Order: sequence, then C-alpha cells, then structure tokens
Amino acid sequence: MSLLKSVATVGGYTMISRVLGFLRDILMATVLGAGPVADAFFVAFRIPNMFRRLVAEGAFSAAFVPMFARKLEAEGKPLALEFAGYSLSILVGFLLIFSALFMIFMPFMMQFLAPGFTVDGDKFNLAVEFTRITFPYLIAMAIVALLGGVLTAFYKFAAMAAAPILLNIILITCLLAAMGQSDRETGTLLSWGVAAAGVAQVIFLVIACARQDIKIKVGRPRLNKDVKRLLKLMLPGALGAGVMQINILVGTIIASFLATGSISYLYYADRVYQLPLGVIGIAVGTALLPLLSRQIRAGEEETAIGSLNRAIELSLLLTLPAAAALMVIPSQITLVLFQHGEFTVAASEATAAALFAFSSGLPAYVLVKILAPAFFAREDTTTPVIVGVIAMAANVVLSLLLIQEFSHVGIAIATSLSSWLNAAILLFLLVRRGHYHSDKRLIRRSLGMILSSAIMGAGLWFAADLLHPQFSNDLASRITALASIIAGGAAVYAITALLTGAASLSDLKNMLRRRADR
Repeated sequence: MSLLKSVATVGGYTMISRVLGFLRDILMATVLGAGPVADAFFVAFRIPNMFRRLVAEGAFSAAFVPMFARKLEAEGKPLALEFAGYSLSILVGFLLIFSALFMIFMPFMMQFLAPGFTVDGDKFNLAVEFTRITFPYLIAMAIVALLGGVLTAFYKFAAMAAAPILLNIILITCLLAAMGQSDRETGTLLSWGVAAAGVAQVIFLVIACARQDIKIKVGRPRLNKDVKRLLKLMLPGALGAGVMQINILVGTIIASFLATGSISYLYYADRVYQLPLGVIGIAVGTALLPLLSRQIRAGEEETAIGSLNRAIELSLLLTLPAAAALMVIPSQITLVLFQHGEFTVAASEATAAALFAFSSGLPAYVLVKILAPAFFAREDTTTPVIVGVIAMAANVVLSLLLIQEFSHVGIAIATSLSSWLNAAILLFLLVRRGHYHSDKRLIRRSLGMILSSAIMGAGLWFAADLLHPQFSNDLASRITALASIIAGGAAVYAITALLTGAASLSDLKNMLRRRADR
C-alpha cells in the first residue's frame, strides 16, 4: 500500500461526496434559505451526526482499527472477524437503548442542545420532530463504521469513502421532490431522507464486505476480554477523537441564542471548509492509522515517524493553499454557491464572514486528524481526550467572550483558535515522548509551502478585484469568474511550489510506487 495512493482513493471519493454535498447545500439554501425551518433541520441533522462521529466513527474507529489490525496479523482472519462480530453486537445494542431513550426524552434534551430555542415554540417543536426522525441514522452509522473499519484494516478504503455519496444523492432527490412544497414539508422530507440514507449506506457496506469475502456474524452481545479492552479504549476516545464535533455542537448551542439564521450561517460556512478537511485531513488520517499501527507493532519507530512526517508534508502541501484561498475570496465563494432563491445578500455576507474565520484554523483541523492516529496506533486514547477537554473548554470560553463583539463569527473564531491549541498540545506531547521529530525535508518544504501560498493568495486578491464586475452579472458569469480565479490560483501555487522546492514531481511518483512495508 502506498500512502499517497491510499490518500488519493479516500480523497477522491470524498471529493465526489463533498461536491454532491455542495449541490445539496445550494439546493437547500435555495429552497429553505436561512429561516427557522432551516435552523431546526440543521440542529436535527447535526445532533445524530455529532454522536455518530463521537461514538460510531470517532471513538470506535480509533480504538477498533488498531485492535482489529493487530488481531488480524497475530491470530488470523477468522478470530479477527469473530472479534468484529462481538464488537458490533455490543455497539449496536448500546446504541439501540441510547437512541430509544434520547428519542423519548427529546423535548427535554433539546432544551440543552438548543437552549436558545423557545420551549414549545415553532422552531423548538420542529427541531424535536426532525431530530426524532433523523436519530436512527446514528445506529446505521455504527454498523457502517465497523464494516468500514474492517475494510480499512485490509487496506480496502474505497467503499467506506464512497458510502457518504449515497447520503447526498438521497437528500438531493428529496430537495428536488420538495420543490413547491412548504418549508415544513421540505424539512420533514429531508429528515426522512437522512434516515433512509443510513439504511442505504449499511446495505452498500455489507455488499462491499461480501465482495471481499468478509463475513461478520452478529450474535448475542458478549463482554469478553477483547471487547472489554475495546470499550476501555473507546470511553476516552469518544471525546478525544471527536473534539471538533463537540466544538461545533457548542457553537450550535451558543448560536441558538443569537439572531435567527446564525445557525444556518455557521452550517453553510462549515460545509465549505469541510471540503478540504475531508479530502485532505480525513483521507490522510484514515490511511495513516492502519499503517502506523503495523509499523509500531513491528517495532519500526523511525519508520513510523517518517510516515508521520510525510503525512504532515502531504497534508500541508494541499491544506495551506486551500486555507489561503478560502480566506482571500470567501465572499465570492458564498455568493456563487448559496446566494440564490431564499438565500439573501445579507445571509451570503454573514456566511462569508464565518467562512473566513473557520478557514484560519483549517491547517490545525487537518493536523489534529493526522497527529491523533499517532496516539491511537499505540492504543492510547486517553491522551487525546485530555487535550480535547482543554481545547473544548477554551472553545466555550472564547465563544462566550467573542460573540459579544463578533456575533456568530466569534463562534467560528473560537473554533479555529481552540483547534490550533489542540494541534499544538498534541504535537508537543508526541515530541516530548520521543514519538515524533520533524525532519529537515519537512521544515524546508513547509517554508516553501507558506511562501507559495502567500504568493497565490496575493494573486487571488488581484484576480478577484479584476473580475469583480462579473460577480454582479448572471449566475453563469459568476461561476465562470470564480472558476477562473480558482484555476488561476491553483496554477500559480503549483508553479511556485515547484520553484520553491515545496513539492517535487519525482517524489510524488516515488510515493505512488512505495510500499508501506518497506
């Protein structure tokens, strides 16, 4: 397995999913705008999504993949799959009870999850109704996370990376079907679409596993030694692996006290910067975890450190220009993507301001996704949780301080600052424990990346100013202008990255050929 090849597989499918996600969000902005129904749906969508990333994907994957990979290598495929079956039984059993209780007591829980919504008001009642419909998505995603983790341990990344595409296809279909209906009817249909997408992804992953001759038997839950070890690792990982999701939830809670539309502005801005985060950060982190797990188990510490350096190098090569672009032309991006139908000029400008703030933390978000596997691969999920708590506390304090002056943008600023704190502490601890040291190549190339990104940013600024009149014309002219700016910026960055030594064509070719076990 080549690290770059694996990243390209995950990133490629993630790119398709995120592009479809943009189409979904453009339709959503056109149909629902940034009104009370949109706020209610985003709360309903975000709550099970947050628990999914904390429990099903975040904590579970961080604990399960290294354990499964170790058992697969040491004890063979049959015993590893038996462990997977026991793990799935426990996880699904717990989430069935958790989801049932959460749905029953949803009106009570909503007072804490969106305390700014007036109890028994229209927005509050809609949020309760929509969340009850979407919440079973969590159970489906638990199954998807385990099946995807098993495939990941076999270095089969494509199916898990492609599964979210189904969610976007189904929601786009729902939005098209809802054209002409009331906002409430649209919100209800979208909520049912989320639940249906969960079932569709489970079926897709089951078929993918069958094609790889991976058969997982699910029986009565059993707390054997391996499952107890898994749960022990999951408990702290539930917070450590998903601290960014908790930060987003904290932002949603605080934003519920602000003017109507604030939650929607943050949601749309979040969706834009999540594109490079998903394509780069999540892709690299997903490919890196099983690689580090096997290298560390084999006692190849220096090789593992080298893999971590190359992962950081690859991520920064793509993340730094993305962050620069999102910070230089946020208004043009939100205008083209969202300023249609019910989404007003004021809503577009408010979203652009949040996007600028979120994007300043993009390199930190990606670094956290890469540094955390260095702990998880050593079956250390406790350290990230401690760091996560510190970052989360900083996020809450900063959000409360900054909203006084910057309203919803203050929440985005706080999220970025707390993510930088998270990344800095994780890096410091890895260095202090002797699990990481940057090499000369990374330092040299990082400086070249920063310089290249700055040059590209300046070029984007002048290009946006030059093409400013085009953004006042029809949609086709706006799209053409934005595409031209982005294409020109990418070309400038590629050329300057090669000239400054930030990237090397020969190294990229070698990485494609290099095997993980060499």
